[in-house]
Amino acid sequence: MIISTTEKNKWQKGKTTSRDGIKISFGDEKQNIRGFGTCFSELGAIALNKLSSKDKKELLDELFTEEGANFNYCRTPIGASDFATDFYSYNEADGDYEMKNFSVERDEKYLLPLIREALYRQKDMQMFASPWCPPLWLKTIKVYSNGIFNATPENFKAYALYFKKYVEAYHSKGIPIIHIHPQNEPCSNQVFPSCVWSGEMLTRFIGDYLGEALEGTGVDIFYGTVNGPEGDQRWTKTRYHQYLGYAMQDEKARKYIKGVGYQWAGKMALGATHDDYPELELIQTESECGIGDNSWAQMMYIFEMMRMYIREGASAYVYWNIALEGDSSSTWGWKQNSLIHVQGNKATLTPEFYLMKHVSHFVKRGARFVESKGEFSSNTLAFVNPNGGRVLFVANPYETEKIVTVDDKSYILPPRSLNTITL
Repeated sequence: MIISTTEKNKWQKGKTTSRDGIKISFGDEKQNIRGFGTCFSELGAIALNKLSSKDKKELLDELFTEEGANFNYCRTPIGASDFATDFYSYNEADGDYEMKNFSVERDEKYLLPLIREALYRQKDMQMFASPWCPPLWLKTIKVYSNGIFNATPENFKAYALYFKKYVEAYHSKGIPIIHIHPQNEPCSNQVFPSCVWSGEMLTRFIGDYLGEALEGTGVDIFYGTVNGPEGDQRWTKTRYHQYLGYAMQDEKARKYIKGVGYQWAGKMALGATHDDYPELELIQTESECGIGDNSWAQMMYIFEMMRMYIREGASAYVYWNIALEGDSSSTWGWKQNSLIHVQGNKATLTPEFYLMKHVSHFVKRGARFVESKGEFSSNTLAFVNPNGGRVLFVANPYETEKIVTVDDKSYILPPRSLNTITL
């Protein structure tokens, strides 16, 4: 069977042919696949809440049920992301080192209702979480944007307790957080909630504080989510060996690190990570955001990113914005793409939704990535599911129709199309 999507015709049963095409074959099986998913945010929840109950239900079914995209591995922020309505943490009581004032109750307004809707539909859901910014009193300057973690022993201890309190609070609400990432984009000061950490600081925090705090919670620590090596003026300070490499050379930190998450410029460290530490699970944590045009061209670029991450060893690929409305702007003005675009009370599934669905609908948790071979293989991703069934995802970036032949059967790829072949 082949399912094809073009810019004008989405999710159509494709065509076979008796003509021979470009031959694609399969090679060695590689890493296990954990899953595919998206990220929860306040602005995403608000956009979906603008819709009628019927429309919202249908869209959530498209995202999280087996009949739809079947997303089963998703990300949620610890405190404010740049797609919250405003900046906040779970405890701004200055000097509260015992975290007596810690509370996630704000999340009951937008985040938790949306997560519960996803969990209701997806019984196999796994989730990971990361902060964009710690409480302000744990930073060198008391602002959400910019600044550095104030790396004192008492601050490290308090922040480790903050994570433990978060995990316990979310677990008590039935939310299956299985991975914690200590910091979103630790290489960068941003105009949105952020906090710079050096590799040395992260290593000390994980090895001496966070690992012990999370023992017994059932939650693993993934290093990240790393956005370096950067390609701008920060390049000398964001090299691979200064972040993950540094931590893995430390005996205490290394024993707690079960995986690593990369996004954006972090993709430049994929190869080194996979070469040095093949035992670490490698995940992609945030698909690149686009400019709010939800274009077919951007979707084809994101396919290239997905292919690169998975071929370099990633077990999961996570899309960023679940839904946005209007001009699709963040709270700080960056127009971005989303899976669902809401205009007024009407919603549209975007090209990048169909990209994610083409893979996530057919590739089950526990599948293995398989090398694909042939002159068209740069446009392919292949997997074998736990039941032995094979899935071949093929993009045709060209303006002309192509034919590919797999296992002596030929399939027609429409111009500029996404295609999934099940074998």
